[in-house]
Amino acid sequence: MSKLAEYRQLEKHLAEQLQALESMKSDGALKKEIEFETKLRELLNQYGFSLKHIINLLDPQSTKRASTPAAAPGKRKPRELKIYKNPHTGEVVETKGGNHKTLKEWKNQHGSDVVESWLNK
Repeated sequence: MSKLAEYRQLEKHLAEQLQALESMKSDGALKKEIEFETKLRELLNQYGFSLKHIINLLDPQSTKRASTPAAAPGKRKPRELKIYKNPHTGEVVETKGGNHKTLKEWKNQHGSDVVESWLNK
């Protein structure tokens, strides 16, 4: 696209946006909202309050809902690393879960209670 075409297109968009802005300025509902906001901010300044303070006054539960994030589903604390040392062979196994091949072999061979006693704390 040439610079001139781009310029004319932007000029057209600007004219459309200015026209939309002018039509909104004549909207009675918008004028009421602007007047309300202006008076509200003046009142807040007069009494030394902030918007947050007013929200807390009118709806005390709003801060509790917003400040306590719900635990994300599927999220849990990470498992801690467990280190087992076989006293017979000196072999060391580090795992965060119980689904370790060597650990399963040891438990089948020596028994679960015996292998759990090999856990280094």
